[in-house]
Amino acid sequence: MIVTRSPLRISLGGGGTDLPSFYERYGGFVLSAAIDKFVYVAVNKPFLDQYILKYSRIENCSSIEEIKHPIFRESLKLLMGEKQKVEISTLADIPSGTGLGSSGSFTVALLKALSAYSNHPLHAEELAEFACQVEIDILKEPIGKQDQYISAYGGIRQLEFSQSGKVAVTNLVVSQKTINDLDDNLLLFYTGTSRSASAILSDQVNKSAANDASMLENLQYTKELGFRSKELLLNGDLHSYGLLMNEHWLNKKSRSQSMSNSSIDKAYLDALNNGAVGGKLVGAGGGGFLMFYANDNEKLRNCMSKWKMKEVRFKIDFQGAKVVIS
Repeated sequence: MIVTRSPLRISLGGGGTDLPSFYERYGGFVLSAAIDKFVYVAVNKPFLDQYILKYSRIENCSSIEEIKHPIFRESLKLLMGEKQKVEISTLADIPSGTGLGSSGSFTVALLKALSAYSNHPLHAEELAEFACQVEIDILKEPIGKQDQYISAYGGIRQLEFSQSGKVAVTNLVVSQKTINDLDDNLLLFYTGTSRSASAILSDQVNKSAANDASMLENLQYTKELGFRSKELLLNGDLHSYGLLMNEHWLNKKSRSQSMSNSSIDKAYLDALNNGAVGGKLVGAGGGGFLMFYANDNEKLRNCMSKWKMKEVRFKIDFQGAKVVIS
C-alpha cells in the first residue's frame, strides 16, 4: 500500500492572476503558502481484478473509461493506463469547496500516490505540471495553477506565471520570526457555506477573454498587490500586511457580485472592529473560509464565535506532497 498526503493552501497575495485568461497576456504573480491540513490518498492492489474507488461515493469499474470521477479517470489514463488495476481511497482534513485549494491538492496527492505505486516517482515540478495538465488542459476547468504548485512544493512560495504558461517557483525566504507571527496571528474561520470555484471563476475567465476593461484593470491591480505583499512579508511588517489584506479584499469583491454576501460582509466588518487588522475570503470567494490577520486573537475568536464560525487552527507546512506510508 502507498499512502500520500498533500497540503491545502492559503493565498497571501495576487490570487486570481494565475488563470490562463490573464497570465497568457500579462503574466501572473501569486504568493501562496501551504498549511498543515491535508488531502490523503491510499493506493492498494485490489482483491478482485477491477478499479475500486472510494471517495464520497464508491465506484467499481472493469475499465478506466467506466470511471465517472473525472480526476481519477484522467489521472489513471495519464500515469498507469490499463496495465494494472488499483484500489484507491481518499480522506481530507477539510471539506472541498471551502477555498483552500482542495481540488488541486487532491490531484497532486493522487498523482503522487499513483507514481509511487508504479515505481516512477515524480518530483515537485512534474507533479504540479501533471496536475495542471489533468485539471486545466484535459478537463478544461476554468481554474488557475496556484493550487497544484503550492501543494506539490509546500512552504511559502512566489509563483510567477509567464505568458507561455511556464511557472517559476521561488522560495520566499522570510525570517523565522515572520513565520511564527503568521502561524500565530493568521486566523481561519469557516463561514459555514461551500461553493464551486469553477462557477465563480468562469465569470472572471469570460470577462478576461472578452477584454472587459474593468476585470483586466482589477487583475492588474491584484498583481500589484501581490508584489506589495511580498515586500511587506520580506520586511516582516505584518501589521501593514494585515492592512493590505483589507485592500486586497475590497478589490477582490469588486470582481463579482457573487464574491461575497450580506452575512459575510457583516461578519467581516464586525471582525475589523474586534481584533482583526484586515482579512479576506480565501480562494475564489462566495463562501468557504474567512482569513484574518489579528492583533487581538482572543477578541477576534470571541467575535467570530458569535457568528457561529468554526475556527481551524493551522501552521505553515514546508514539506509539500509526500509519501507517508510505502
